[in-house]
Amino acid sequence: MSGTMFEKIWARHVVAEGPGGHVLLYVDRHLLHEGTTAAFGRLARSGRRVRRPDLSFATADHYLLTSPGSATSDAETRGMVEALERHTADQGILYFGVGDPRRGIVHVIGPEQGLTVPGITLVCGDSHTATHGAFGALAFGIGSSEVEHVLATQTLWQKKPSTMRISVDGRLGPGVDAKDLILAVIATIGAGGGVRHAIEYAGSTIRAMSMDERMTVCNMSIEAGARAGMIAPDETTFAYVEGRPLAPRGDAWRAALEEWKALPSDPGAVFDREVRLTASEIAPTVTWGTSPQDALPITARVPDPMAVADPGRRESMARALAYMGLAPGTPLGDVAVNRVFIGSCTNSRLDDLRAAARVVKGLRAVVPAWIVPGSGLVKRAAEAEGLDRIFLDAGFEWREAGCSMCVGMNGETAAAGERVASTSNRNFEGRQGKGARTHLMSPAMAAAAAVTGKLTDVRTLGP
Repeated sequence: MSGTMFEKIWARHVVAEGPGGHVLLYVDRHLLHEGTTAAFGRLARSGRRVRRPDLSFATADHYLLTSPGSATSDAETRGMVEALERHTADQGILYFGVGDPRRGIVHVIGPEQGLTVPGITLVCGDSHTATHGAFGALAFGIGSSEVEHVLATQTLWQKKPSTMRISVDGRLGPGVDAKDLILAVIATIGAGGGVRHAIEYAGSTIRAMSMDERMTVCNMSIEAGARAGMIAPDETTFAYVEGRPLAPRGDAWRAALEEWKALPSDPGAVFDREVRLTASEIAPTVTWGTSPQDALPITARVPDPMAVADPGRRESMARALAYMGLAPGTPLGDVAVNRVFIGSCTNSRLDDLRAAARVVKGLRAVVPAWIVPGSGLVKRAAEAEGLDRIFLDAGFEWREAGCSMCVGMNGETAAAGERVASTSNRNFEGRQGKGARTHLMSPAMAAAAAVTGKLTDVRTLGP
């Protein structure tokens, strides 16, 4: 019987079956950040040890400030970072901590270090763990009590989701990249379109993407409500993983390759739902509301809620426009922005910084603009290419690695009423600061907004 990639990985990790369709899954990798210190505390109070410290890996990312020379914004968050360092040292867990050049956003350093490989189950107490599915892994976010369960048992109770395949074929046009593609996907199926599903992205467009681009696509699967997002491993995947510090080597590498090549969904595999998009129909995209599904081509106008038949959707659109301070019919290209943020686990990798640098080279930012690399190693690589000088010469702030303004829980926020052109993954009310208004877009589009002071079609700025 033909199987999907998800079904193959799921079946290999079932330890036991339980009531109500739940199964106990074995966990191959457990990633941790300072937000998981409460789980460590509960584990310690129960007198338990981490069952497999060699399969857990930690970093500090959410609460650290990214302004050079700074640590955390207050005593409480500083205590969380310090507690993570103590717990990981006590339990023998590898920790990429403050001062470690490898430290960075958990979903950037996992692949970077070779922790993320095809065929594994990977969990983290963070909703955007789906990022790692770009490698053909089954990766998903878990809650604090589940973090404790994995620490203690290296297993997790889960209910098997349905499967969905989203196929995108053709070539993306100029100025269009992976962020535009995933925003178009979410706009098509809706913020709840992937609920109770594991999504596999397929098609010639996906196969042509770099690993950085694939991670952007899988990262935002959660914004469509999906449990996981996955892309079949191929030669692009293997070339990225090979030689990474913690990746298999020698005979182990050759054996792993044989297993990984058998992972892609079989030709006759049946999915519970199929969705198809055409790459040439996707344009540079921005969000206008307070959900990632509120996305349109930059050439469009702010939609009119009164033109929508569904009363629930009409009401939510009206509320979103009121919060965003936008009037129906306004050309999106006329919307002024107050600041720009380029970073987050969605768009802070080297490919992302290169795309932004190509746009701003020789130009000047007319609004405050931050560049926040996803890890210390991304920062160093960008500096080796001279990208930092391009950004600094253009008036951008070149900052340390971390989550920064994406989540707004570390003091790095926009002010109430400020409009932010952001490469992050969520535009919810208050996400980037109380009263802040977020427009999601690609790094190139955010860079274009920085040098024009408004939402701008990057294709109008030249080749």
